[in-house]
Amino acid sequence: MGIVFHLDIVSAEESIYSGPVEFLVAPAQMGEVGIYPHHTPMLTKIKSGMVRIKAQLKDEEMIYVSGGMLEVQPDVVTILADTAVRSHDLDEAKAIEVKRAAEEAIRNRQSELDYAKAQAELVEAMAQLAAIDKLRKRKH
Repeated sequence: MGIVFHLDIVSAEESIYSGPVEFLVAPAQMGEVGIYPHHTPMLTKIKSGMVRIKAQLKDEEMIYVSGGMLEVQPDVVTILADTAVRSHDLDEAKAIEVKRAAEEAIRNRQSELDYAKAQAELVEAMAQLAAIDKLRKRKH
């Protein structure tokens, strides 16, 4: 049994992952960050993208997150995500529809609030589509 640390990934809706892992890679605000056991404590914002998790004796698992915070403590890493979805639960058709609707709302903006909401939805949909594309390429 190798050296591990405990990882919790929590969104506003649910706890999506909790358990020991060997390492993880997360989309930090300034670029991807790799976390291994005994990593220096830190706190950073995360952006939309995939969190790659390697648990003992298991294949690498991927979870899509859209923003939030990453906290590293001596034996525990916590990701508090705005949204978190297991990679196999990402819905490409839904993301394409959200992207299309957001682009339409931006073109026909009624107010600054509508425009800001549409921009946020567009960024989220594009990040999900990029994550789906990345997953597709990894399989080949």
